[in-house]
Amino acid sequence: MLDNPIVWAFAIGGPLITFLMGGGAVATWWERRFAGKMQTRFGPNRVGPQGILQPVADAFKMMQKEDIVPRAADRTLFNLAPIFPPFLVIASAAVIPFAATVDATGKYDPTGAVAELDIGILWVLSMAGLMVFPIWVAGWSANNKYTLLSGMRMVAQGISYEIPMVLCALIPVIYAGSLSLSDIVAYQHEHGWIALSLSPSMFVGAAAMLLFFLTSLAEANRIPFDIPEAESELIAGVMVEYTGIKFGIFMLAEYLHTIVAAALTSALFLGGPSPLFGPAGPIAGLIWMLGKTLVLFVLIYWLRWSLYRFRSDQLMDLCWKVLVPMSLLLVMLAALMVAGGFA
Repeated sequence: MLDNPIVWAFAIGGPLITFLMGGGAVATWWERRFAGKMQTRFGPNRVGPQGILQPVADAFKMMQKEDIVPRAADRTLFNLAPIFPPFLVIASAAVIPFAATVDATGKYDPTGAVAELDIGILWVLSMAGLMVFPIWVAGWSANNKYTLLSGMRMVAQGISYEIPMVLCALIPVIYAGSLSLSDIVAYQHEHGWIALSLSPSMFVGAAAMLLFFLTSLAEANRIPFDIPEAESELIAGVMVEYTGIKFGIFMLAEYLHTIVAAALTSALFLGGPSPLFGPAGPIAGLIWMLGKTLVLFVLIYWLRWSLYRFRSDQLMDLCWKVLVPMSLLLVMLAALMVAGGFA
């Protein structure tokens, strides 16, 4: 029955959505506990053992809060805007392979994706590019100067940082000769992880991973790139006028974005489910994939609670004067490596 694409989508999509939504909820607790440890305080520790049930309590609290829509807001757009961010994030995760199988002939076959697309990278980057639209709609429709400024900053930042992110994502495509994430993972199983390969292309792959990871933080609106949500300047960014469950949905989308960004970085540059050592079966592949994703996820929040945010002008200078030229150079180097047979 799993040969049927519809049955396969439900069989894999259901657990994936459950994992992402559950992981996003747990991440709200984990970040506060992690930040507490870094700042020598407790964090949530009252609801459940070690405060683990705090996300459940927060969800019930937000569902009970009054749903307020500003009198001067565009009510239709204001209510529609929170729906799209989590939808776009989950849609982008649909093409990421989380496991792999090895057949009798020894062929390595990445699987576990809800949809196997030949243009998987294009799909993910398209979904990421669309994220700026609901944020802008939320900022504009609230008819508030703080939300409008936040939306404008998000559009400027999103359009700018998409350029180096796309260029860095092209480097695994150049090496593997395919836009499919499964083909990219299979290539890394045969030739080594792109970011850790022992070939002369290792420097290019490692640098591309670093740049891709940084631009992913900018797309996810995480410190030091959280200019659209600078609390000291814009209170809560586009979420200023949102209350209750709508506010919670926006927050959940940010956590989902960080999980998917970590998983995508793992698939593109760290081999995804491809193991560094040991067996390469489906269970082992899933464990490796989740382990790599978790390490990158922790790194995101380590940076989040260690650094200050950039100023707006510094943010744009970094993108256009540093990241864009570096990513262009890396693409050219990757192409030369492949043409010269060094990759």
